[in-house]
Amino acid sequence: MSIPLESFGMIGDGETAALVSDKGSIDWLCLPRFDSPACFASLVGTPEHGHWSIAPAQPVRDSRQRYEVDTLVLETELTTDGGMIRITDFMPIRDHDPCLVRVVTGLSGTVSVSLVLALRFDYGKMPPWIERHGDALCCKVGPDEAWLHGFSDAEIVGNNVHLTFDLTEGEKRVFTLLHRPFDDAASQPVEAPKALALLDRTRDYWRGWIGGLDHRSDFDAALRRSLLTLKALVYRPTGALVAAPTTSLPEKPGASLNWDYRYCWLRDASFAVSALIASGFHDEARAWRDWILRAVAGSPQHMMIVYRVDGSRRLDESELAWLPGYRFAQPVRIGNAAAGQFQLDVYGELMNTLHICDAAGMPKSDQMRHVERQIAEHVEKVWVEPDQGLWESRGKPHHYTYSKVMAWVAIDRFLRGSGGRDLGDGDRHRIEALRTHMHDVICMEGFNEGMNSFTSYFGDQELDASLLLLPKLGFLPADEPRMAATIGAIEQHLMRDGLIYRNLSNNLVPEGAFLACTCWLAECQLLQGRRDAARASIERVLAVRGPLGLLSEEYDLGGKRLAGNFPQALSHTALVNAMLAFEKPSP
Repeated sequence: MSIPLESFGMIGDGETAALVSDKGSIDWLCLPRFDSPACFASLVGTPEHGHWSIAPAQPVRDSRQRYEVDTLVLETELTTDGGMIRITDFMPIRDHDPCLVRVVTGLSGTVSVSLVLALRFDYGKMPPWIERHGDALCCKVGPDEAWLHGFSDAEIVGNNVHLTFDLTEGEKRVFTLLHRPFDDAASQPVEAPKALALLDRTRDYWRGWIGGLDHRSDFDAALRRSLLTLKALVYRPTGALVAAPTTSLPEKPGASLNWDYRYCWLRDASFAVSALIASGFHDEARAWRDWILRAVAGSPQHMMIVYRVDGSRRLDESELAWLPGYRFAQPVRIGNAAAGQFQLDVYGELMNTLHICDAAGMPKSDQMRHVERQIAEHVEKVWVEPDQGLWESRGKPHHYTYSKVMAWVAIDRFLRGSGGRDLGDGDRHRIEALRTHMHDVICMEGFNEGMNSFTSYFGDQELDASLLLLPKLGFLPADEPRMAATIGAIEQHLMRDGLIYRNLSNNLVPEGAFLACTCWLAECQLLQGRRDAARASIERVLAVRGPLGLLSEEYDLGGKRLAGNFPQALSHTALVNAMLAFEKPSP
């Protein structure tokens, strides 16, 4: 039976991440990087699709998880009638090859421990050939090679590794998995990593990084955990931020809204950059800015909405028929066809991010100036076109209000930045007139007088929570009558039990409440001077986090469970921005 998402913790090394259940099983891991094929895929399948479980052989009467303070070192404590064990899981920040370490410690009594390791490469499809090399085990399949240490007394049972051992108070067993690409010419046994020294180094890395936070907050512990989660989702070699480390965790129970999020969306990453800069983490923001400039190169008019973590552009979508899906939600997908969509808003999101980086004092390159000018010229031509919108609709394109506002943002930020100052008088007057015209058109076509609200797209009669971003973007003040009416309408019609849905059609709930939208509402409430309401919105999101402080994309109010890919960068980014905004004086 599928384990609730809130029962998982994430560990990672800044290049990939694993999900560890509070039962002691690693059920998801892609190697060597976030967007590589999974070698543990039971999260979207069954245990036979790959997992690594460590648990007492006797019934467990209590389990609990926690992170070591200000780290991604995860502790899982499992209690039986005979005693208690602790599993300490972490992934060292890698020097070369990825490594996963599991330390099992006896805390009390005597506990018989059962370990089962089932590697299944290619998303649960390919078991490796396993052979002994002294005290180590080597698992081989195609281009992959995994070395296991700490398994000298283990049995190879079919394609799995089995081990049973007793632990008394104070005893430890250390197990490591090290992955490397297969190279027949250089294939030699791999020495066991110095696991306990790596544990100290891993603690120091995470605590050293979060020590750079230059804000205190009413929500300090939650702020720090969300920032650590965002940092763990940044692909260190390039600076790209993945939307989530998972694929195909359903937005609606048992349905087909299952997407692969292991890539870098410009939209999500741009929101994260503003949160990182506001928190004092300029290095990560600068790395993302430099990454996207490499990705768009000299042709921003050909910019995609999403890229692989190395900046490459091929995300062909396919379905993995052999996987039954998380809680039987099919299909399980890899790749994402949304990469080929036209989404007008990304130009504004990129320009806004570059503007924020510029305002933070980051040096501006010739390429950055070129990209800004090219985007402004491109938006001038295409802003009148319909698109697929913020929510990546796979239906008919529309003139989405949020998309048009982001096109306005692209022009506005260009004029306000150094690019606008470099224009000649004629060009500047033309683009200023365009900005005014865009604003007028959006206010005329995007606002429905009968509803007294902005709507999802021109000519529509539905609300959309993306409209909550308009005040934050400077399009209209939060207390401007049309904007205030829109915020009020969203609170009245899109809120259920304190959480905001991104849209509702005929009062049907097609998916979970979208957690980032509730945080956007909190920022609007703050801009209106409604601090008590904003605090309530922030605390409502905090209340649905898992015990470890992690958020997915959505929350299923009916099932009272997290839903969608997990943990979700956009949810944590929106929460960080709302918590930081709460510290600012009210207008």
